[in-house]
Amino acid sequence: MGAATLDRTATTDHPVLDVLAGRWSPRAYDATAPIDEQKLASALEAARWTPSANNVQPWKFIVARRGTAEHTAIADSLMGFNQAWAPAAAVLIVAVAVTHSDEGREIPSALYDLGQAMAHLSVQAHHDGLVVHQMTGFDPAAISTRFGLAQNERPFTVTALGEFGDLEALPEALREREVAPRTRRPIAESLVVDA
Repeated sequence: MGAATLDRTATTDHPVLDVLAGRWSPRAYDATAPIDEQKLASALEAARWTPSANNVQPWKFIVARRGTAEHTAIADSLMGFNQAWAPAAAVLIVAVAVTHSDEGREIPSALYDLGQAMAHLSVQAHHDGLVVHQMTGFDPAAISTRFGLAQNERPFTVTALGEFGDLEALPEALREREVAPRTRRPIAESLVVDA
C-alpha cells in the first residue's frame, strides 16, 4: 500500500493549508528506495531558512543515509519499538540544539528554534512527497559520544525520512497505529486565554 493509497488527511475544524492537513508521522518506510537527494536538499534548505531569535540559528543536523556506518550508529541508539521500524528509513537525521554560544552564554530559545527548523523541514519534505517521523526515544549520550558533539550541542530528536513503505512489513501493533483515526484535542483546551 503506497502513500497515495493511504489518505491520512486530518479533518480540521478550520481551514489550513493542504500540506499541513495531510502531514502525518508514519512508521512504514520503503527499506529499498534511496533518498531523493534533491528532496533531501530542499528539506534541509527549508530548515536553513527558519526564523530564529537574533538569527542565531542554534541548530545542527547529523544526516545519515541508509547503508552507512552513521545510519547504523543512529539506528543502534534508538530505543523500544523505534528499532522495529525506523532503520528502514532512507535517512535518519539527528536534530541538535546548540544550547550555549561559543562564549558560554545560554541560548534560551535554542529548543524552540530547533523545533521550528524541524517543522519547516518536515513540511517541505511532506510537500515533496517524502514521509517524516520525529522521535525522542533514543540515547542522546550515545549520539554525542559517537559523533563527538560539544557540551553545548544537545541531540534532541531523531527523524526518519524517506518514501512510504509497505504497512504489512510492520509488526501488527504498529500497523494498527498507522491506520487508526487521527485525533487532536480541541483547540479550546490549548488556549489559556482567548480574549
